[in-house]
Amino acid sequence: MQDINEIEELVKLISKLPGLGPKSAKRIVLKFINNREEILKPTANALAKLFKNVSRCNFCGALKSNIEGCNNCENTNQKFNKICIVESIGDQWSIENSNIFKGYFHILGGTVSSVGQRKEDLLINSLVDRVKREKIEEVIIATSATVEGMTTAYYITDSLKGLNVKISKLAQGLPVGGEIESLDDGTLFSAFKNRNGVGENNTD
Repeated sequence: MQDINEIEELVKLISKLPGLGPKSAKRIVLKFINNREEILKPTANALAKLFKNVSRCNFCGALKSNIEGCNNCENTNQKFNKICIVESIGDQWSIENSNIFKGYFHILGGTVSSVGQRKEDLLINSLVDRVKREKIEEVIIATSATVEGMTTAYYITDSLKGLNVKISKLAQGLPVGGEIESLDDGTLFSAFKNRNGVGENNTD
């Protein structure tokens, strides 16, 4: 490969994407170079718009338009009594695509035990506010079945103590160590259908 700084920099950046290594990144960059008008230019424009116009909501954690606001927070068309807590936007997308859950989402942005992740960064305080404001009847904790995910679930349950709300957690069908984003629709359906009540807040 020719020693061109722009190419080397782009290869390094693309190599950081999930499932891609240096060889795949080089092929992608070469595809860009060979298709400047059809692929490279539109991709560059789309990335610039994405950087400028899309960000995470500081209240619910969902992706929002910097122009139109957060649809997840400002959804006035439907009123739900359930809220599903997930670790990442990828988890939210997986559950939405499966059509298993109808309700609000709250995206933490990580787990309590993640490296460099503080409890204050996980939007748990805003979760408590949403439960109160929206008169939520059930909080479904859909964190992964990892040590970090279970630690986060415990912290969420503790934070919701004293509120008149049912707390449940995904159960059967969710394998130990499994991450929500990687599960198929059938496994997700089983996990939601067989969710268990958690702690003293369970009203069943």
